Amino acid sequence: MLTPVVDPDGAPFWEHARAGRLHIQACADCGTFRFPPRPCCPHCQSFGQEWRRVSGHGRIWSYVVPHPPLLPDYAAQAPYNVIVVELDDAPRVRLVGNLVTEAGARLDSVPPEQIRIGARVRVVFDGTGLPQWVRERP
Repeated sequence: MLTPVVDPDGAPFWEHARAGRLHIQACADCGTFRFPPRPCCPHCQSFGQEWRRVSGHGRIWSYVVPHPPLLPDYAAQAPYNVIVVELDDAPRVRLVGNLVTEAGARLDSVPPEQIRIGARVRVVFDGTGLPQWVRERP
């Protein structure tokens, strides 16, 4: 199981994720969302920051199915997907994760041929706070 490398800028993201909430860093001055978290706003160069809760809904922007597996710890679950999600309420933010059938499911729980760019997804969290994605029901 992978564990995130937590630095001071990203620590609040992981604290919220462990509590089952998706929060994204935003500039306290201009309001621009930024991810990955960093000390300075790339838009206005302010060092002011705040963490805002977002809905966790979005669309698959891109995806890959690595062959062979990129991560040795996940070789038993190959082939697995890695998706990039564009968030509805922070469209400049794109998060990487896996599309699964439910929170904590195996990374190979969604067959690669069922993944579509543009598909609606929402965030779920596994037991460690790692964000995963499930398809939204129509």
